[in-house]
Amino acid sequence: MNNLLSRHAESIFWLARQVERANSTARILDVNETFSRNARGEHDWESVLRLYGDEHAFHETGRRPTADAVIHFYVLDEHNVNSVRSCIRMARENARALRPLISTEMWVQLNGFHNRLGRLRKADLGVENLNRLCSYIKESCQTHSGITAETLYRDESWYFHQIGRAIERADQTTRLVDVKYQVLLPAPSDVGSPIDEAQWNTVLRSAAGFHAFRRVYPQSMSPAKVVDFIIFDKRFPRSVAASVLVANEHLHALRLKYGHMAKRTASNLLRKLAASLAEDTADELIARGLHEGLDGIQAELGSVTDALGREFFLLTEIDEMPQPPAESAA
Repeated sequence: MNNLLSRHAESIFWLARQVERANSTARILDVNETFSRNARGEHDWESVLRLYGDEHAFHETGRRPTADAVIHFYVLDEHNVNSVRSCIRMARENARALRPLISTEMWVQLNGFHNRLGRLRKADLGVENLNRLCSYIKESCQTHSGITAETLYRDESWYFHQIGRAIERADQTTRLVDVKYQVLLPAPSDVGSPIDEAQWNTVLRSAAGFHAFRRVYPQSMSPAKVVDFIIFDKRFPRSVAASVLVANEHLHALRLKYGHMAKRTASNLLRKLAASLAEDTADELIARGLHEGLDGIQAELGSVTDALGREFFLLTEIDEMPQPPAESAA
C-alpha cells in the first residue's frame, strides 16, 4: 500500500461487506415470511438455510427449521457468522480500528445500531414482529451507506469500501437466484404455475427489484426474464453485472490514482468477469446450466477476494499488526 495501511484497507473492505450482508439477510427473512410459500402453502424456512449453505451448522443446534428457530439463527445467533448480529458486531470492530479514517457520524450510527441489536431478546423476534424488525435492520444498513457516501473521504479507503460492498452484493444476488432455481421448485411440473411466479416474485423482492423489473417487463414474467434482469441488467444497481462493473471501475481507479500498477491479478479477474457478463445472455446461461453458471460466478468472485487479499491486505509488516481492540464502553 502507498498511503493506506494494509490492515485499514482490509478493515474497510470487510466493513462494507458485513453491512451489505446484514442488509441482504434482513431482506431475505422479510420476503420469505411475506411471500415465499411451498407447494402446500407453507412457509419454507429451510430454503433460507440452503441459500447460505448453513444446513449443517443449523442442524448442529438440534433445532428444527421452524420460523422462530431460523429467524433467531439469522438475527441474533452469535455463533452464526452470517447472522445480522454477527455481521454488525464484526463491522463495528472494523469501524473501531478505522476511527482515525472514518467520520464520527459513521461510527456513532454503526455503534448505536450494534448496541440496539444487542438489546434484542427472543421475544422481539416473533414472526408477528419480523417485518418491523427487518425494516429497522434494512433502514439502519441503508442509513450507514448514506452516511458513508456523504462523509467518507474520497481516498483509497473509499475505493476499498465500494469494492467490498459491490463484491458482496454480487455474491448475494447469485446465491438468491441459485437457491430458487435449484431448490425451491425441483419438480418440472411446477414451472409456470402460480407458485412458480410467486417464488420468482420473492426473488425480485429480496433483491429490491420487483418494481424496477415491472418497469422493464410490465405484463409478463418468466425465469429467463427474471434471470436476465437480476444477473445481466446493468441499469439495475443490485444486479450482478452492475455490481461487478462498480467493483471493476473502483479497482481500476484505485490502481491508476494511487500507483498500484503492479498489482493486476484481481483487476484482471474482475475485468474478465465483467466482459463475460456483458457478452452472455439469460437464455444461454440457462441452456448451459444456471446452477453451474452461478456457481462459476461465485467462484470467480471468491478468486477476486483472494487476489485482493494477496495484493493489498497481507502486506502489513509483523510489527505493525494491531492488537485486538479493547471493548468499547459505548
